[in-house]
Amino acid sequence: MDILVARTTTEIDEAYERLAEAEVLGCDTETSGLSSATGKLFSIQFSDGEFNVLIPLSEGIPAGRLADLLSDERIVKIFHNARFDLDFLSTNGFVVANVYDTMIAEKVLTKGANQSVSLAETLYRYFAIDLDKSQRAKFNRKWNGIWTDELVDYALSDVIHLPALRREQCDWLERLGLIENYEEQIMKLVQPNSQP
Repeated sequence: MDILVARTTTEIDEAYERLAEAEVLGCDTETSGLSSATGKLFSIQFSDGEFNVLIPLSEGIPAGRLADLLSDERIVKIFHNARFDLDFLSTNGFVVANVYDTMIAEKVLTKGANQSVSLAETLYRYFAIDLDKSQRAKFNRKWNGIWTDELVDYALSDVIHLPALRREQCDWLERLGLIENYEEQIMKLVQPNSQP
């Protein structure tokens, strides 16, 4: 896994140059809780499936040019449970455009199958990947905000598989004639106040 914890302006600029060429990027955040009103945004992660970048906001590192990836209309940003991440990102002043949500896609694909659409369960179904979520408990208000190798690996393990998951889901959505259904659902997320 090609990993960069972008802490300097030079590292952020280099990461931007590499990731700005991507058509799709897996994206994720780590936070101190479930509510953006009371929780803190600790990091933003990006992955094109090969190159994986973590911005350690908890260490006082600004996102710099990497924030432009989020607002770039050309690049598809892939989240799992985008509503959660978008809430924290918006609360912290980030603009996100062109969103794909693997959780919404999985809900459309498994409707009526009574299956979990958690990222761990979804990745196991598609790729037989076991995600270790044991590090998650360390992200709380008492955490010192310093990123260890174990925490970085944990945070990036979620995003590295999102581009491949989106490809698989898009193939299935097309085969099953469910693209329009997915698009209706994602519009509710990105335009929550729009009329049906």
